Amino acid sequence: MRGGRPGGDRAVLIAVDFTAQRRASVRGPVRPVAQLRAAAQARDAVLARDSLADGFAEPEDAGQDLTQNSAQSAPAGNSAAGPLFDLQASLEEFRELVVSAGGEVAAEIVQRRPKPDPATLIGSGKVEEIAGVAASARADVVLFDHDLTPTQLRNLENALPCRVVDRTQLILDIFARHARTREGQLQVELAQLEYLLPRLTGRGAAMSQLGGGIGTRGPGETQLETDRRRIQRRLQHLKDELENVRRIRSQQRQRRESVPVPAVALVGYTNAGKSTLFNRLTQGGVLESARMFATLDPKLKAMLLPSRRKILLSDTVGFIRDLPHTLVTSFRATLEEVQKAEVLVHVQDASSEMRDEHKAEVEKVLGELEVLGKPRIGVLNKIDLLAEDQREALKTNGAVAVSAKEGWGIAGLLARIDEELVADPVVEQRFEIPQSEGTVLAALGAGAVIRDREFVGNSVRMTVAGPASLLGRYRGFRL
Repeated sequence: MRGGRPGGDRAVLIAVDFTAQRRASVRGPVRPVAQLRAAAQARDAVLARDSLADGFAEPEDAGQDLTQNSAQSAPAGNSAAGPLFDLQASLEEFRELVVSAGGEVAAEIVQRRPKPDPATLIGSGKVEEIAGVAASARADVVLFDHDLTPTQLRNLENALPCRVVDRTQLILDIFARHARTREGQLQVELAQLEYLLPRLTGRGAAMSQLGGGIGTRGPGETQLETDRRRIQRRLQHLKDELENVRRIRSQQRQRRESVPVPAVALVGYTNAGKSTLFNRLTQGGVLESARMFATLDPKLKAMLLPSRRKILLSDTVGFIRDLPHTLVTSFRATLEEVQKAEVLVHVQDASSEMRDEHKAEVEKVLGELEVLGKPRIGVLNKIDLLAEDQREALKTNGAVAVSAKEGWGIAGLLARIDEELVADPVVEQRFEIPQSEGTVLAALGAGAVIRDREFVGNSVRMTVAGPASLLGRYRGFRL
């Protein structure tokens, strides 16, 4: 990967707020500052505890902003507070990405400018300032919370005393660290090469190879052309292997579909608590971590609903703001579990001040996957980080409030999943079954809910609620 891996390096973080191109906010009303501060402190405590457990210490100057900004002291009601709040929340998310990559924040620089500079994104004056900060902080890498064009990346690398990594490359690095399965590693490598290919240009004479022999005294084939052809061959090989993965997944799915077991997929922003909820529902043993993208490879496990219907629950990769399109494309095989699911459970962090924006980002990716028309259940997780009155306020918006960590609200979530499932609906029927039919009585007792039961002679009359597919097998005993 171009620029190397930032893991373990001292990093200077660069964030730029383009005032002329600022996106319209998708959030609802700004919540009280005290509430936001309490939620942020709770999340920071969890993240710090997880970081220490993995051997990483939070740097003392992680929150330092070396670019002075008078707007930072604006009160919550000030008109400048809204845009500043977006910028600070984005910077906090970027810090978490750096920690997830194993990096150490040496300094932070925030710039406001009307529009991006086409040559360097930030302008020549700011480049000189960053070069001085990077040198004084003994930084190994400068991380931009933005995507850089090949030209911008090349110019910044020439002007700065250390490596330069943009947002997409940082996310790809985290994915590469967390990919455990062969499929995940293939998908990450594919995304990395697709990112690298357009950034091979402009390396000048150093890329040239002189030819030998008669008629080859010109520069010959450049190293650039050789590298590009090698990458394109590797890209085609990876795509062929991933196509085999998709074929195998399709065959496995067809075998599963031969038995009517509906699929339910957990989706949501990274670090919303999907893996913790997956473990709470299935005892699946998936890694739980406050780090972003801690769980990359999808998990699939069967579970029983209160109606005794069996479903397959899948835990998918988390989404993030400005998720690189190469990742959406490369992880198409993994995200097929989302496309084939009958119901989507959208898990959100109830304590996050950016909850509504995170929801919009997830829906944008779901739109790319063409699954917005599927039934969706909104789940507000981490309510244990909220005060009692804040938890009560969540009940008015129709979402299911839960704490996957504490087990609160899980019964209500399971009931909602039962309601939303259309395949193999729950029906209620009356049966009269001879007591000699022990196999039938055992099957109904294990796979359905017995509403009432009475013994009449040598038979058992009962009202049973259960999956239509199960009750249909014993229609001969129906009253």
